[in-house]
Amino acid sequence: MLSPSLVEERAEVIRIAQKMITDDLVVGTSGNVSVRSGELVAVTPSGVDYDGLTVGDIAVVRLDGTVVEGDLPPTSELPMHLTAYVEHGVQAVVHTHSLHATALSLLRDDVPAVHYQLAEMGGVVRVAEYATFGTDQLARNMSVALEGRGACVLRNHGTVAVGSTPAAAYNRARQLEWLCELWLTARRAGEPSLLDDEELSRCAAQFHHYSTR
Repeated sequence: MLSPSLVEERAEVIRIAQKMITDDLVVGTSGNVSVRSGELVAVTPSGVDYDGLTVGDIAVVRLDGTVVEGDLPPTSELPMHLTAYVEHGVQAVVHTHSLHATALSLLRDDVPAVHYQLAEMGGVVRVAEYATFGTDQLARNMSVALEGRGACVLRNHGTVAVGSTPAAAYNRARQLEWLCELWLTARRAGEPSLLDDEELSRCAAQFHHYSTR
């Protein structure tokens, strides 16, 4: 029997997971989505076609990883999701395998300041050091890169974006992919002009002002 308090959250996880497919942020069954509700987390299952997901397929786990409900096992990337919740106090996590962000991770240690949108993520987005998928080491590397930021890139892997809701985290994931594509496009023609830290700080203040109006 489904927990009534998590039916809505599980349905939202499905909606965002399916958007990742339509927006080309993942291929096949890659990537995953989760949302926290109190001490529980609703998260996509492992290796399942998102188009056919039902609410009952979405796993519900405790913050220690114990499975509470769900017809299917949670994603293999559960350690990353739980680390983001426990160490960074976020409410939703979106993990993609987006093309341009992953390509950039092969070339750089950060996403350069090619656009003021980076300010909404807390500044220049870092690239986490590579570790095998599904491991605690990957979760630790992600946590270091995510400190003080709304997203990070995983080297040779993909991205992690966080937020107050799945929709907010997803918007950051899409923005991050666009920023990476922008840098790669400009870099093919020459050396991109970058914004300095002072301008990013001004933009961050502007974002904060608009979000509190």
